[in-house]
Amino acid sequence: MSPRVSIGVPVYNGERYLGATLDSLLAQTFGDFELIICDNASTDGTEAIARAYAGRDARVRYVRQERNLGPPRNYNHAFELSRGEYFRWFPSDDLAAPQSVARCVEVLDREPSVVLAYPKTTLIDEDGRVLRDYEDRLDLRSPRPSERFAQLLRDMVLCNAQYGLMRAAVLKRVRPLGLYLDSDNVLLAELSLYGTFWEIPERLFFRRMHSAASSSMRGAERQRFYDPTTKRRVAMRQWRHLWELGRAVQRAPVGAAERVRLVRCVLRQARWSRHVLAQEAWSAVRARFVQSGWA
Repeated sequence: MSPRVSIGVPVYNGERYLGATLDSLLAQTFGDFELIICDNASTDGTEAIARAYAGRDARVRYVRQERNLGPPRNYNHAFELSRGEYFRWFPSDDLAAPQSVARCVEVLDREPSVVLAYPKTTLIDEDGRVLRDYEDRLDLRSPRPSERFAQLLRDMVLCNAQYGLMRAAVLKRVRPLGLYLDSDNVLLAELSLYGTFWEIPERLFFRRMHSAASSSMRGAERQRFYDPTTKRRVAMRQWRHLWELGRAVQRAPVGAAERVRLVRCVLRQARWSRHVLAQEAWSAVRARFVQSGWA
């Protein structure tokens, strides 16, 4: 019999925090879940830690990639392996309060229009000390997809809502995480076109901010982290972001009038980022001239 909830824990060289993360998940008051540890070919003690937990608790499955695929593919694989009605990704260095899963399940069971339920976030440091309470402002309950889409594009900074509990059947309908920066933002934006987001008022998610986190990386380093096989430098990031948002709008299950509103949202996003778009376009042209020997 399949569990009601699947929790995917993608990890790469996470030995420092993985044990604490797994302890917090296995201490959930809601117990009908499977926990899938997707190891992206770690080279530290991650494998030994994960296998030890899998040996102690039948709810834990450990899967190891043959090589480092980059986070997006590893995250997608965790979801592909899941069997639950509801699914949640969970970072290998963060913590969940004991009621975290239960409160999310309560919302999804009670509110059929909700596709994602997530708790409020507290930011902690590398030693677990509280830095500050964080306001996500992604309580997207408008019945109109374009309003949810616009609010998400306007207000999202840290992508904490990605680690909430989602309806697996809906998540299967959106495009998986891609091998480009901000693909997590695009996934949430597309998900908002299929239903509402519900922010649980309790602070039940503790996000760890530390120097090794991917959110601390910049530019080419972050792109290589996302896709270790890439040989290209970072370019056209904002163009790609807008292109993918446009594709999400094209696929959205909405009527003509609402689709026009969504297109306007993307065009508004383009106008706000016009200076970045111009810089990226100029950089691409200049790089092409250099490659052709004109500079």
